[in-house]
Amino acid sequence: MLAYSGGLDTSVCIPLLKERYGFDKVVTVLVDVGQPRSDIERGNKSAEKLADKHYLIDARYEFVSNYLFPLIKANGSYEGYVLGTAIARPLIASKAKEIAQNNGIKALAHGCTGRGNDQLRFEAVFRTTDCQVIAPIRDLDLSREWEINYALEHDIDVLVTRERPYSIDENLWSRSIEGGKLEDPYFIPPKEIFAWTKEPDPFKSEQIIEIGFKKGVPVSLDGIKMNGLDLISKLNHIGGEHGVGRMDLIEDRVLGLKARENYEHPAATILLLAHRDLEQLVLSRAQLRFKTFVDEAWSEMVYMGLLDDPLNADLNAFINQSQERVNGYVKIGLYCGNAKVVARKSPNALYAQDMVSFDSQTLSQRDAEGFAKYHGFQARLLKRMCPEG
Repeated sequence: MLAYSGGLDTSVCIPLLKERYGFDKVVTVLVDVGQPRSDIERGNKSAEKLADKHYLIDARYEFVSNYLFPLIKANGSYEGYVLGTAIARPLIASKAKEIAQNNGIKALAHGCTGRGNDQLRFEAVFRTTDCQVIAPIRDLDLSREWEINYALEHDIDVLVTRERPYSIDENLWSRSIEGGKLEDPYFIPPKEIFAWTKEPDPFKSEQIIEIGFKKGVPVSLDGIKMNGLDLISKLNHIGGEHGVGRMDLIEDRVLGLKARENYEHPAATILLLAHRDLEQLVLSRAQLRFKTFVDEAWSEMVYMGLLDDPLNADLNAFINQSQERVNGYVKIGLYCGNAKVVARKSPNALYAQDMVSFDSQTLSQRDAEGFAKYHGFQARLLKRMCPEG
């Protein structure tokens, strides 16, 4: 059983599993987590030609409900990366594992390299079985150039060429582009690598959108209730029109290697921004401070592919409890590659306008004097005791 994407790595794995490992049959599974329909169709066509049996699993709604919604609640971000590829891998691996177990398949394979994180994310799931785990690209120490040549020699149809050797991964949450000249952190990415986002246009008018949340989950766009799949898809289009969601960063992989990564994620950028802002309105200062640590730990667990670790369940328990009052609406302005919060409201807001207003008569300003007398008291006392510092 090969977890299959239809890309260069997994496509060359099919004949390699027969030639180098002696398997007489290779079964492939392609899991739909919101990648473009053209990629699905190309992957199906290629698998039907190369594999002995092929499965297509539509996991889009499960991806949204069980993976992306928890990510939004946790403000999922690892060093600025919104975890698009990371959050999808365990789901893909679990579907491959399920089919293998249901069909008596004794070997599970993936097309990951030995330099990245995906090998760990797949194998954290695969190694919960008694199946043999095989990683041809890693095991055979193959270079991308070797794979391209092998694909040409074996008439394997892939989009990757020597001129465009990029490794691209797409799902509903993000699109990543890496490899080739992009591996040089001083190389400026060409505009052609972007597909979801247009070049930011200062002459395009600002667009204001409103996102509704219920218990930390986005449920509406501009007053229209939507399921998560449709809402995220719509935001990817709207944000992409304004060039929102491009990211170029240096990322610390689990193995310790630093890597240059380019991403597009319009919906993720908008939703995470809106969710964080709504939390600022409804959660207490102590909750916000503590949740920052929880969110960071949660994001690191996802980045490492450790969704089954007991700590992840513990973190989710706190996060879910914290989201009970995260209800309301946030307005986002989209303009020239930027997204910014312009307004927000919530029935659960810890915001007392009648008290904070400069014109308020609810509280007497004089009441604050007693508090001010003790604020910083110990520091002043120490200064008097040790005036020289």
